[in-house]
Amino acid sequence: MGTFKKLWLPIIALALILSACSGNAGNSGSNNGSKEDPAATATGSAADLAFEKGKYDPPIEISTVIMPREYTKGETKENNVHDRWMLETLGIKYKNTWYPAGGDQYKQQLQLALTSGEKLPDFVMVPTDAVLTNQLIDSEQFIPIDELFEKYANQAWKDHAAQHPELWYPFTKNGKKWNLPIMEYTDNDDTLLWLREDWMAKLKLEAPKTIADLENIMDKFKNENPDGLAPKDVYPLAISMKSNTNTWMGGLDWLFGAYGTVQEQWNKDADGNLEYGSVNPGAKQALAKLQEWMEKGYIHPDSALWDEGKSAEIWTKGNAGILPGANWVPDWPAPDLLKNVPGSQYKAYPVPAGPDGLIGTKWQNSGVNSSFMINKDAKHPEAIILYYNYLLDNLANPAVGSKYENGFAQGYDWDMVDGQPTSDKEKIKDFFDKFPYITGPARIPDLYMSTLVKLANGDKPETPYEKQQAQFRKPENWYAAKVVMSQLDIRKQNYFTGAATPTMIEKWNLLRQSELETFNKIVYGKLPVDAFDTFVANWKANGGEKVTKEVNEWFQSVSQK
Repeated sequence: MGTFKKLWLPIIALALILSACSGNAGNSGSNNGSKEDPAATATGSAADLAFEKGKYDPPIEISTVIMPREYTKGETKENNVHDRWMLETLGIKYKNTWYPAGGDQYKQQLQLALTSGEKLPDFVMVPTDAVLTNQLIDSEQFIPIDELFEKYANQAWKDHAAQHPELWYPFTKNGKKWNLPIMEYTDNDDTLLWLREDWMAKLKLEAPKTIADLENIMDKFKNENPDGLAPKDVYPLAISMKSNTNTWMGGLDWLFGAYGTVQEQWNKDADGNLEYGSVNPGAKQALAKLQEWMEKGYIHPDSALWDEGKSAEIWTKGNAGILPGANWVPDWPAPDLLKNVPGSQYKAYPVPAGPDGLIGTKWQNSGVNSSFMINKDAKHPEAIILYYNYLLDNLANPAVGSKYENGFAQGYDWDMVDGQPTSDKEKIKDFFDKFPYITGPARIPDLYMSTLVKLANGDKPETPYEKQQAQFRKPENWYAAKVVMSQLDIRKQNYFTGAATPTMIEKWNLLRQSELETFNKIVYGKLPVDAFDTFVANWKANGGEKVTKEVNEWFQSVSQK
């Protein structure tokens, strides 16, 4: 038996060694906290403990990107109210953080770092830029965020992502998600029609439900002007056609939408495929209507030279009666109208339907402002989530009685004045609200518009956030939000949010130039409306058809579950 043991012990030992090696093959450095990796287990436990406590104890150091901010009260980028709060509240402090001078400078710094191999921060802010996003993904300097998001993101963040899966499209590649989306208010840029309400009342006109109704209003505004303006001095519809017609003020998305498309973006067709809205047959009908309106003098002949801000001027000077814009027009530029035209009034109206009952506007906001990517060398990759969770849970919609009920920090964005808390910057001597949040201010996407609708319905503001909106937003703004939310189902989303496809890189500038030139010439009557058909045929033949194929291939790759 002794000899038998001596023969088998080396064989058993060898078998155990081979088994151990086989079990670990291919797993080196990537077992994500499995029992075979004590260091990873310790890191995982430290992260879990931080989320349980709500802070790191002992504190940790991170590097990130802080965009330009102003500082007050003798504070600096190395010593300020935000950084003291972050260390005390979350147990996080900065080390080797980037402080770029501006957005353009930051992009250059980031791209230079990628090409030179410079060490990148733990958490890299990514502006809304599809090309830059793909460059960062392809650099192999960052980790996918799928597991971290699922494990650590708070419920509000997860709920919004679940309700808007399209927010992941720009950040998805090779079946993985690479960017943490930073949330923004939704529905804040949806198109409304802002009409001169004093003109409507004097002419005894009703809300336009159709394009035909709107034409009647424009005719009355021009030819029976209540302010006594001569027809030659009134161009009822203020629009911008300089670079884009699907834009944030003076846009025409609502008119194209009345004919079943939204121009200059990629919409879903009846089969769920993406099509470029400017080549949809409905665009021809919209152009025909614009040509007619130009002939009748409803549109100023210089509209093709005007950007968005310039298009608003004709409205604020009192020479136009209709301005397509968002719910925030009461903040700007409406005050200029009230100043320039004594007795003037304005009101938001829903966009009208076309002859076949179709209604549509653009919708390009899935509730994302920017995003963050996580460096593969970050020692605490979950720290950015702990930070942002805290902002969402505590500052985005603070509860009554919370430490943030009145604002972020007393003596900065709020103070006691005459025995009462206030955040009115006019009443605070050294008002300061430009805190260098890593992610920017936290926002619950649907909170802004739902709050304004509540106020428009006459309900009393109860929460600190609601009271703030009641104080600083105008009643016209409240009502406009209610109009927007009554038309949520009419919006067409731009589904293509990826980087330019190969054919786009080669052909898109020429295709776009052809579109702008053809559309403008049709609107101004220099080409017949049927020139649209020739444009579409040439668009497809000169690369548009191939671009459409590539766009749909991208869409399938990012939308598959």
